[in-house]
Amino acid sequence: MAQARAAERAGFERLWISDHFHPWHDRQGQSPFVWSVIGALSEAVSLPVTTAVTCPTVRIHPAVIAQAAATAAVQLDGGFVLGVGSGEALNEHILGDPWPSAGERLAMLEEAVGVIRLLHSAGARGEQVSYQGTYYQVQEARIYTVPDEPVPIYVSGFGPQATQLAGRIGDGYCTVLPDADLIRTFREAGGGDKPVQAGMKVAWGPDADVALDEAHRLWANDVLPGQLGQVLPRPQDFEAATKLVPRDDVREAIVCGDDPKAHLDRVRQYVEAGADDVYVQQIGPDHDGFFRGWGEHVLPEFR
Repeated sequence: MAQARAAERAGFERLWISDHFHPWHDRQGQSPFVWSVIGALSEAVSLPVTTAVTCPTVRIHPAVIAQAAATAAVQLDGGFVLGVGSGEALNEHILGDPWPSAGERLAMLEEAVGVIRLLHSAGARGEQVSYQGTYYQVQEARIYTVPDEPVPIYVSGFGPQATQLAGRIGDGYCTVLPDADLIRTFREAGGGDKPVQAGMKVAWGPDADVALDEAHRLWANDVLPGQLGQVLPRPQDFEAATKLVPRDDVREAIVCGDDPKAHLDRVRQYVEAGADDVYVQQIGPDHDGFFRGWGEHVLPEFR
């Protein structure tokens, strides 16, 4: 909550929050239940919140996510966006379910989004829902606590298939890459002028080398190649894999140090790629310096 309050004071306008059962590896430490944290955020700050992202397919049934998202939207006075994605084995394997192929996960996600919208629209009309689909069943369910307006559902995508799905079914798009081609794919697949939210990481600190050490120690998982991020099941597997990540790869992916120009240039990469909202996560202990530096030197450039 302290970071959220500091973000609001510094002039940040929105919050992103991940939905994980596990952190990627033990050094990252905490991994709380996202819906409890969102409830606390609704009291701590007045900023809108997006889940970046929730997987509504394996670990939690989409009917439960529908209720959680509706409640979060009420708590946040309508300032809630349900960001969803096809998930990672890291979080979704915990109940012993088999981890589906990428194509099946996307099919499950599409059906789950339909279930969530069905429950939301029926709840707004005071109606019950029964549903029999390929992956999910709902029997005589009604959501009683619903917001005045439908909860926007943004879909994440890191490759062409998922991004095309986002364009087709999403109210918006979530990404972590300043990739103009993917954003174009989203818009051409049906996304049009719908919002694109993008997230980036930085390691703010007075010594760029020390900041890079922290980024490499804590977030080398961000630059793992291929499908490793989706298929590795345990934090210790990520820890083993990230030992193979070169320090220079992290330097390329994450801005380190306290040079405002470097941070501004990275934000501009996302803006020029077509992102509408850019979110930033600070790595390392210097949160006071980060909020002060971004509040004074970075955020004013984009207002």
